[in-house]
Amino acid sequence: MACPYFYPTEKCSTIGWAFPARLPLGAGFTGRCCAGLEEITPSEEELHEFCNLGYARRCMRMPRSGGTHGVRFAVARDEESRIILHYVSEREHEPVEYGRLEYDCEANIWPAPLRDCCLQRQAECYVAVYLERRPRRAE
Repeated sequence: MACPYFYPTEKCSTIGWAFPARLPLGAGFTGRCCAGLEEITPSEEELHEFCNLGYARRCMRMPRSGGTHGVRFAVARDEESRIILHYVSEREHEPVEYGRLEYDCEANIWPAPLRDCCLQRQAECYVAVYLERRPRRAE
C-alpha cells in the first residue's frame, strides 16, 4: 500500500528495496509529500520506509485524525484497449473508500480521473509500470 499523501514523480532505482517489483506501485518512486499544509520532498529513508509502503502511521507528517493510512491498486481487467483498476483506501486496516478507474490504452487517457491528485498520480504510475511489463500489441 502506498501512502495516500504521496505524489510520486519518477521511478527510483537508487533506494535499496529488496524486491522493487513487489512494491505497491510496482516499483519504487521519488516524489512529494502532500500530507501537510505545504508539499515537501521526503528523504530517501522516508521514501523507503513510509511513502512507497503506506501505513506510515509512524511518519511525523501523517495526519493523526481522519484520513486514510494507505491505498491499494489492482488490475481488475485488461482488455488490450482498456485497463480497469480497482482501488481501496484503508484506515486501521479497514476499507474506507473504494472505486473503479478506467484507463483507455488507445487514447492514453483516464475518461473519469479521480479528484484526489495523489491517488490519481499513483494510479498513473501503477498503470505505467504495469504497461512496461505487459506492452500493448502493435497494430
